[in-house]
Amino acid sequence: MSHGKRSCSSSCGSLQNIKYPFHLRGDPAECGGSDFELNCEGNNTILEIHRSKYYVKDISYHDYKITLVDVNLAHGNCNLPSGSIYPGDYMETFWLEWLDIQGQATFINCSAKTNIPSYEIVPCLSKKNSTIYVIFDNFYIGNLATNCQFLYTIPLIKNHELRVFDQLKLGFQLSWNPPPINSATYAIHYCGQRMGYLDFFEMDVINGENVMTTYDMISLFSFQFDFLSCLHEEQYHQSTLTFYAATIIIIVLDITFLILVLLMIGRLLFTPLCVLSFLAYNLFKLIKPIDSVERFLQNQKALSPSRYSYNEIITITSNFKEKLGQGGFGSVYRGRHPGGYLVAVKMLSKSMGNGEDFINEVSTIGRIHHVNVVQLVGFCVEGSYRALVYEYMENGSLDKYIFNSSKAIRFLNMEKLLEIAKYVAKGLHYLHQGCNMRILHFDIKPHNILLDHNFSPKISDFGLAKLHPKSHSIVSISAARGTIGYIAPELISRSFGTISHKSDVYSFGMLLLDMAGGRRHSDLKADNSSQVYYPSWIYDKLQKVELSKNFNNFEINDLERKLCIVGLCCIQTRPVDRPSMFNVVEMLEADVDSLQMPPKPFFSSSDPMSPTNIFKENSESEQSIIVENM
Repeated sequence: MSHGKRSCSSSCGSLQNIKYPFHLRGDPAECGGSDFELNCEGNNTILEIHRSKYYVKDISYHDYKITLVDVNLAHGNCNLPSGSIYPGDYMETFWLEWLDIQGQATFINCSAKTNIPSYEIVPCLSKKNSTIYVIFDNFYIGNLATNCQFLYTIPLIKNHELRVFDQLKLGFQLSWNPPPINSATYAIHYCGQRMGYLDFFEMDVINGENVMTTYDMISLFSFQFDFLSCLHEEQYHQSTLTFYAATIIIIVLDITFLILVLLMIGRLLFTPLCVLSFLAYNLFKLIKPIDSVERFLQNQKALSPSRYSYNEIITITSNFKEKLGQGGFGSVYRGRHPGGYLVAVKMLSKSMGNGEDFINEVSTIGRIHHVNVVQLVGFCVEGSYRALVYEYMENGSLDKYIFNSSKAIRFLNMEKLLEIAKYVAKGLHYLHQGCNMRILHFDIKPHNILLDHNFSPKISDFGLAKLHPKSHSIVSISAARGTIGYIAPELISRSFGTISHKSDVYSFGMLLLDMAGGRRHSDLKADNSSQVYYPSWIYDKLQKVELSKNFNNFEINDLERKLCIVGLCCIQTRPVDRPSMFNVVEMLEADVDSLQMPPKPFFSSSDPMSPTNIFKENSESEQSIIVENM
């Protein structure tokens, strides 16, 4: 060992020209501080870092580099390092920092063997109950495996052609910092070296092209964060402008990168998805066109009736085993609901137009809950199949009890008929006044009055119904609707008045006359032609009795007379002369002697004012009127 004179140059073994800021122990104080003190032992120059000893193999004052090797690893022997060194761990103490370190070797001790690929076993250090592994990584090793604990970390320059201890024998390089330089270039260079530039993440090469993996992207953002943190450290406060400038540049580059990635994803992913969605949508429209009924059902906010599939309808009706009736609308079958109760299933004919009757039925009766209105349990719309599921009415419709060809059999006495009339009137009053929207039925007739097991009546068949705001007194419809014999005059010709809820009152009046007389209005087989139009005939009879006050010789009793008087009040020619359904209920509950005879609505069947003749005269000009055979 020799010392220079005032130049503070020394040497130790093969290491010559040791000079500022390094010096050997025992050199004058002006040769350097204690942080850079070296020790010469047996012709080997030693630097102590955190009480661990490292042989100094070379010092490059031009590049501020020093090459070190752990004393336990200097000869390539199977030993653990004497201590650990981490990136950036010695800047404040020794003014030493990383420089071009390509990796590190981390030794761990595991009580049980592990199959993690990155863990390389070190056989010469492992024992029966202790397995030593080494992990090669660029500064980050992640969470250790279970039953493993950390031992040491030492930097190294990777060379996969050499075994681990031969790599560690080559040593590693550190840099020491010269006095702080107030230079943006130096700060960027220093932090770039400290972070290892971008060498810490790898680019996978696939088919000759560089492909950035998710791990690479995470590593890139981690590098940016660490790089900016380095610029912001206390010793670089003089370079604050550099920090903000670097931050802005990195943010702009990241935004540009993300935009490019999104554009690539949009081109490769979103464009095909949009095209496929467009084609699928058009294919769906071709395969399954949505008709007016489906649009109606889709627009309904909440439907209380349930929707059934056609297979469920088949199950409910036991494959349409028991038919209850048939008409122009289709067929009605008896069925049993999954809940156990009986139902009536009306299968609508496929020739029923565009489904307007079906929509009317569901939209009106579906929102009604009244004891005298039949309950719609559910419906079916599947392909060309349309079905309505009602509560089952055991005794069928009223017409088969009030009409009989022999005119000798009456299944219901007059007291029961009057009771039925009151309940039907209350049901109609509810339709007109009890709902948010006024419901006009437009087809009141005996066939549409159903009777349950107790012969309690319920109004059914809302295929011709129309919803109408209560605030509007006039109803606008494009064509007359109803059944011949029950249609109000204003529905045939507007010269009689405006269409309103009074049109249902007229139909109800004809229903009362049917119930009282037990025969149809237009019985063309009647012997006396003056009796063809029953309302005119009964009016003349009642008028004579009223004038003579002789009720004993009259053919009908008081209850039948009440039905006739109320019925005649309801079929007045002008709608304004007819009572409301509320007044009708009051009249049916009043004493018959308190009722006054109304004006005669029509004179005779041959009179031009007769509804029968009116219909005949208008049938050619108004072909849109709805007629249903009874």
